Amino acid sequence: MTDGAVTEVARVLVAADKFKGSLTAVQVAERVTAGLRRVVPELEVETLPVADGGDGTVAAAVAAGFERREVRVTGPVGDPVTAAYALRGTTAVVEMAEASGLQLLPAGVFAPLTSTTYGSGELLRAALDAGATTIVFGVGGSATTDGGAGMLAALGAVFLDEAGEPVGPGGAALSSLATADLSGLDQRFASVELILASDVDNPLTGPKGAPAVYGPQKGATPADVETLDAALAHFVTVLEKAIGPKASECAVAPGAGGAGGIGYGALVGLDASFRPGIELMLDVLGFAPALDRATLVITGEGSLDEQTLHGKAPAGVAAAARAAGKEVVAVCGRLALPQQALTAAGIRRAYPLSDLEPDPAKSIPNAGPLLEEVAARIARDYLA
Repeated sequence: MTDGAVTEVARVLVAADKFKGSLTAVQVAERVTAGLRRVVPELEVETLPVADGGDGTVAAAVAAGFERREVRVTGPVGDPVTAAYALRGTTAVVEMAEASGLQLLPAGVFAPLTSTTYGSGELLRAALDAGATTIVFGVGGSATTDGGAGMLAALGAVFLDEAGEPVGPGGAALSSLATADLSGLDQRFASVELILASDVDNPLTGPKGAPAVYGPQKGATPADVETLDAALAHFVTVLEKAIGPKASECAVAPGAGGAGGIGYGALVGLDASFRPGIELMLDVLGFAPALDRATLVITGEGSLDEQTLHGKAPAGVAAAARAAGKEVVAVCGRLALPQQALTAAGIRRAYPLSDLEPDPAKSIPNAGPLLEEVAARIARDYLA
């Protein structure tokens, strides 16, 4: 043993998120396990792929024993797409990115003004139809900035312009909204626990709102951001006339700005409650009993950076493990945090792939083999 941190490790828990663009969370767990066992062949390893509510959340639930269900829904630009949700008993995990995510757009094409969350509403309805009474609604990775208007329309809300016609898809069209009627929303939500799982706590509009902070990632120009911010503010005003002060209260609530404002739609129309995504997902995935069985925890994601510290999966895993008195190390493609920040987050040490291959153009396509080698290093430092 070279690190001297763990003396008798009986069981390792691998609880890492995806390496975006190269490895899914399931593949990360497989590669880390292979690398550990290259050095300690009989090592007991338990894997629990994790996600923070964004893309990859359904896959993490399926890996934890949920059943994968597929349904055809409306994609972000109106084309039909096949989206999946996860079901175990009466609990469903629904990931908005499955229906309305950036990855569903044609390559190199963005639609910041017109992309819709309509398919996310259809996905929620499918979960209700399957008998779900508790729905974990993971929001993140969206192509959309429509305040959840499309989702609510799919579930029975009516949004009309001055001519009495339904407003078009996307956030920009909300600038023409004249009347809103939420009375036709699916009544089953009154008896369903809908929990909004998000790694962001932004409000809907303003300098820290969905358009300003996340719009540029979805192809929005500065002019588009202004258009979307004004349209969403108008959306709130019209909803306030329809349902009262709840509309404006929800607009500044934590999570309202999640996934282009779909968080707002869930809060204002579907009576969702908000919980930090990783905290909620760890509960759903059964992290606590797995943690009890572990002596060493390995977490990680593609890039360990400042964003990691603000609600991302590795920070949530490390916080829970530290509270349980367990040692934590992390794997990542790229490390952009000083050791002091890692220590403060509960991570003893990070092992970046960039230590082995500094060129991202080579590292990303070879992330699997590199991750195995990094895991072998962890085994030599902590287990051998």
